Amino acid sequence: MSVKLGITGTRPCGYLKDQEERLIVTVADEETPMNAHLYEHLMAHGFRRSHNDVYRPHCESCQACESLRIPVSDFSFSKNQKRVLNKNRDLVLSVVEKPQPDYTSLFCRFIEERHADGAMYPPDPESFWLWCDADWMKPQFFEWRDSAGELMMVSIVDVLSCSSSAMYTFFDPDEAKRSLGTYSILSLIEWTEAQGLDYLYLGYQIDNCDKMNYKARFTPNERLIGNQWKKAVKSNTQK
Repeated sequence: MSVKLGITGTRPCGYLKDQEERLIVTVADEETPMNAHLYEHLMAHGFRRSHNDVYRPHCESCQACESLRIPVSDFSFSKNQKRVLNKNRDLVLSVVEKPQPDYTSLFCRFIEERHADGAMYPPDPESFWLWCDADWMKPQFFEWRDSAGELMMVSIVDVLSCSSSAMYTFFDPDEAKRSLGTYSILSLIEWTEAQGLDYLYLGYQIDNCDKMNYKARFTPNERLIGNQWKKAVKSNTQK
């Protein structure tokens, strides 16, 4: 399988201060058009997507970004993770093919209250839905609602032949006691395994970035280090 690649120029890193970012990107090629099968192959080599763009970090002086995935059949829930699952069992998961009318207000509240210092502020829903979409593959929208039908959380997920890939999650910022961010990953692990898929991809793990290093808590997981997937096991201190 042959894919044409290019390298971007450098720009300030959005995650680590005093670092510069550079990306390897796939280049449009009529002989090898991008599709879901090819994208899954590229994900196994550390790539992610943003709209139609498929990329992987290729920084000159930093290798902090490590692609992370969970082999779902090997995953075991810690005592704390089981508590998070149990206190959210009242939520009902549905998978839909396009954003629903009440997604926009929840997305805006989430960005305004939780990420006012981030690149997505101020919230721009139209640009966000475009960023989630792709011409060659349509994401799935995982929504969790309470018993009254109130929207609690949405995850945008690429569902592929052997894996699922979580792109972004937003949730009700007033429901902190539910630990919804953690619950979304645990619920997606359950769903991915139930579908007979092998992996849940969670994007890039960056140990020195507080906003990105939460993924390491979900073990066992695998990180792509030096073009090899290496397993991280659950430590004895996890409860």
